[in-house]
Amino acid sequence: MTPQEHPLLEMRDISKTFGSVVALSGVSLTAYGGEVHALMGENGAGKSTLMKILSGAYTPDAGGDIRINGTAIQTGSPKISQANGIAVIYQELTLAPNLTVAENVFLGNERTRRGIVDRAAMREETTPILKRLGVKFSASTQVASLSLGERQLVEIARGMSRGARIIVMDEPTTSLSSSETEKLFDVIAGLKAEGIAIIYISHRMEEIYRLSDRCSVLRDGHYVGTLEHDDLNAERLVSMMVGRDMSTFYTKEHKPHTGERDIVLSVKGMTDSRLVKDCSFDVHQGEVLGIAGLVGSGRTELARLIYGADPAVSGKVFLNGKDVTPTSPRDALAEGIAYLTEDRKELGLFLDMSISDNINISVMENDSGLGGTRRFGKEEARARQSFENLEIKSPSSKITVGSLSGGNQQKVLLARLLEAKPKVIILDEPTRGVDVGAKSEIYRLIDGLAQQGIAIMMISSELPEIIGVSDRVLVMREGVIAGEISPQDGKAIEQEDIMRLSTGPSASPSGDHPRQTVTA
Repeated sequence: MTPQEHPLLEMRDISKTFGSVVALSGVSLTAYGGEVHALMGENGAGKSTLMKILSGAYTPDAGGDIRINGTAIQTGSPKISQANGIAVIYQELTLAPNLTVAENVFLGNERTRRGIVDRAAMREETTPILKRLGVKFSASTQVASLSLGERQLVEIARGMSRGARIIVMDEPTTSLSSSETEKLFDVIAGLKAEGIAIIYISHRMEEIYRLSDRCSVLRDGHYVGTLEHDDLNAERLVSMMVGRDMSTFYTKEHKPHTGERDIVLSVKGMTDSRLVKDCSFDVHQGEVLGIAGLVGSGRTELARLIYGADPAVSGKVFLNGKDVTPTSPRDALAEGIAYLTEDRKELGLFLDMSISDNINISVMENDSGLGGTRRFGKEEARARQSFENLEIKSPSSKITVGSLSGGNQQKVLLARLLEAKPKVIILDEPTRGVDVGAKSEIYRLIDGLAQQGIAIMMISSELPEIIGVSDRVLVMREGVIAGEISPQDGKAIEQEDIMRLSTGPSASPSGDHPRQTVTA
């Protein structure tokens, strides 16, 4: 279905202030039925505030208006927005795991019969909605048994049950596998075909290119502009979002040492019992070694073996020529190997603890006084230094990490690792879930660490990032290192070379996985 001729949604001159802080200033946005309208901008640009106004969670300042099919509506409560066909699917899902799919779809809007909840009626109404979405689970399935991707589809079903004509999706693929992401994209195509308008918020440019019919950009609470699909490109989007061109985006001022004597980390024959097979490579002083490959290729599994987080069947780890093969993360960190997990919220940070405590938690024992008492002065001084060095944006080191933006959370985790004075840092998806401005800052930090002589392994699913930051790239496929790509004679590493190794033949006729060396 082609987008409708007249806008389904019009948000005109929307402003919102919180005390003296101007979150939005005269922002306008339109969305047509049958289109995906992407909304982009850095954290703090105003995207969430604008969508919370649309959802009824916030009341806008006087002066603007919101129209559905040309008719002005009053917002100010979620029920009013829902009644006008608006559904918002937040990054943090709002389902009750102990209830069935049907019970979640009608949560807060239960069907009743003679004053009693009519579960049969809810299952009956939910079933055709699930059929439209093409899901495999039933209306009576308990939500606790569903994957994250399936739970997201339950949220969509809830909106559809209330007659949603406008669906907002906020970073919907952040925690999804590649197969779940593809399923979601299929569902989005189906919703478009039904004439539903979708407002899609994401930091992932490849998703924006693939899905969106138009893309609007906010910066510092102001509307910057809207691009049609054919006009979308990284240069224009980055410039609109951060106010500068892309030539300043990737920072690579470090110069790696490449001699035999400059090898800091050497991994030999690393193998586990499930996926990783006989992986060997070196990382030099001041080098950023990129690790590319499709999801499931074994990148994270290899990193966790090197860090001692998972047991290895065989293999050795050498640091400056010394065998330091770790059996636990504590061993690795003590030897000078640090690991930044891809899942900072579940495996990295203590979200309910302060920024200062998160930064200091690995080195508190070094500061403890007589009887193990904490020396808060030293901890605060260390936190202040991290704020300065990593440019962590927060009014205080005492606020909880969970209240920070994704980019600042990542900086806090990096600050903690750097307090261990590592010789090697393994970065697993270091810019996942952070805005484009914070990405640029993280690239600058990586370059600065390399300039200090730290050896860096960086795992990333974003090929422009791998190419922009890395000195060399190893490509993994089905648990082995399929090849190595190095620039030569000033020529850059190409995405095509990486994808060719990522998707190439799985094995030779003998069952071996030959490793290829590619020079750009």
